Amino acid sequence: MLFNLMIILFLILIFFFLIRFLKLVSKKKVFKVKKLITFNKNNLQNWMNLSKKERYNLSKQESISYLDKRKLLLDEIRREYKKISRGEFEGNIKDK
Repeated sequence: MLFNLMIILFLILIFFFLIRFLKLVSKKKVFKVKKLITFNKNNLQNWMNLSKKERYNLSKQESISYLDKRKLLLDEIRREYKKISRGEFEGNIKDK
């Protein structure tokens, strides 16, 4: 008796979660594909057709990617400068 009750309860829970999942899928909140779109003067109208939240999120993503690229570039410049300055320093020692 207790076992049958547990099985029924388990099936009800599965059914409940399945319904919630289908509602989320129908609202496209679960498997929403991220679009990486670059905007420029030529497709300004497409940019304006986006909602305010979508425009904000896209500009935020672009800003984050720009900062990451800038950090990588600065690190590379620093590494090369260290190599160059070490080479000049060693050259000065050898010249003396």
